[in-house]
Amino acid sequence: MKMAFYGSSLLSSYWNGAATYYRGILRDLAGRGYDITFYEPDAFDRQLHRDIDPPEWARVVVYPATEAAMRGVIAKAGAADIVVKANGVGVFDKELLEGAIAHAAPHALKVFWDVDAAATLDEMRADPSHPVLAALPDLDMVLTYGGGPPVIDAYHAFGATRCVPIYNALDPSTHFPVAPDDRFACDLAFLGNRLPDREARVEKFFLKPAASLPERQFLIGGNGWESKAMPANVRHRGHVYTAEHNAFNCTPKAVLNVARDSMAHIGFSPATRVFEAAGAAACLITDAWEGIEQFLRPDTEVLVARDGQDVVDHMAALTPARAKAIGQAALARVLAEHTYALRGAQVDVLFREHAARAREAA
Repeated sequence: MKMAFYGSSLLSSYWNGAATYYRGILRDLAGRGYDITFYEPDAFDRQLHRDIDPPEWARVVVYPATEAAMRGVIAKAGAADIVVKANGVGVFDKELLEGAIAHAAPHALKVFWDVDAAATLDEMRADPSHPVLAALPDLDMVLTYGGGPPVIDAYHAFGATRCVPIYNALDPSTHFPVAPDDRFACDLAFLGNRLPDREARVEKFFLKPAASLPERQFLIGGNGWESKAMPANVRHRGHVYTAEHNAFNCTPKAVLNVARDSMAHIGFSPATRVFEAAGAAACLITDAWEGIEQFLRPDTEVLVARDGQDVVDHMAALTPARAKAIGQAALARVLAEHTYALRGAQVDVLFREHAARAREAA
């Protein structure tokens, strides 16, 4: 089946945390016989910070961030059996969604793939004219980055025909244990872009613990932090390319995950970084959110912190031996239950079931 996928970027993770999520799932689907074309705009300097070259398993069309170019690529939707519009493209999101529906062939499966469902739902509650809300009657399916039952129920209440979470996962061919790298040596590392709905939680779970532990070394990676005041024992690395993720995760004694406000509030939304760290056998400390047990077992596969003091306490008690044991247990769990091969199989079933129903109806 031919798939037209309109997203932020497959080639670059620069200001684009969904990149490895797209890569993992679409690479697996390509292996199952899907013919995938990914359309991404040349915007936000992402093409200047590519992590990968165009892959052999998908055709990537990079188009200028202009209305004329957008109209040109959205017209290509008519040749696909599956048309996917992901949220968070960053330019012409409304027009891409409307165009994907308008240009889709009569037989095509029309999907909205929401990689920030909690925020989208909040916007829909506040705006009765929201483009996603207007599009739901014409969509066959909503897939989400996470969110569990709260997101499913909310989307159904808004009128979605079907809503299914497709969680983040691990691609063991790209994220795996490697030798330590002195560039990332520290006691606790955090990787994430500086975003308005994450910054206060980073202060609470990372910067305040760092200030409380002046004898320990901390490392923060990601865009936007260069202008942020930080304790003297915190180093800022800047953008960390995908190829550096394994060393970033393997080298510190522990790695911290901090969810965005909306993700933490709704729960059941593990970030890509959770699985990438586990895939590298890192000892992960995560802020507390509902549903963590569905992915990793607290105290044996992950350490859970309710606040900054919990982070301080975890670091004080963490020995190298325990950190290694937690990392190895996390790696075993994600390899068994949370790989993109399993997520791809889930999506494949959804797509093929819908195609079979469409054939029967015809």
